[in-house]
Amino acid sequence: MEQTQRVKIKADVMWANLDKPNEMSGKYQVDLCNLSDPAVQALESMGLTVRQKEDKGYFITCKSNQPIRPFDKTGETLDGVAVGNGSKAVAMVGSYAWTFKNKEGVSPSLKKLVIDELVTYDDAEPVALDDDEIL
Repeated sequence: MEQTQRVKIKADVMWANLDKPNEMSGKYQVDLCNLSDPAVQALESMGLTVRQKEDKGYFITCKSNQPIRPFDKTGETLDGVAVGNGSKAVAMVGSYAWTFKNKEGVSPSLKKLVIDELVTYDDAEPVALDDDEIL
């Protein structure tokens, strides 16, 4: 049964695997964290399970088989930009019901992700330079 309800929530972005799959799940995914009480209530009213952890507050994990395209406030895509932990976003979240191997549930579906405040992620290794190499 496909759900049609959608809610717009503010969230902190954590562990964004937007353009390459997460190694553990094999899916593109992002954690939407530090959700407000009204956001939690709205998501739970859609049948979603909102989890809580000390470093993430109330949060949901949105997963996709396709890359997740983030946008900036002007509507431009942020393709190729590594969205880092602590970025602030507004997300349009829906839900869908699923059944798999005698299990069933409701999962979040990320309809749109708009980054309000970008914290870029740099996974480059620090480079140690000898004193004589510094220019």
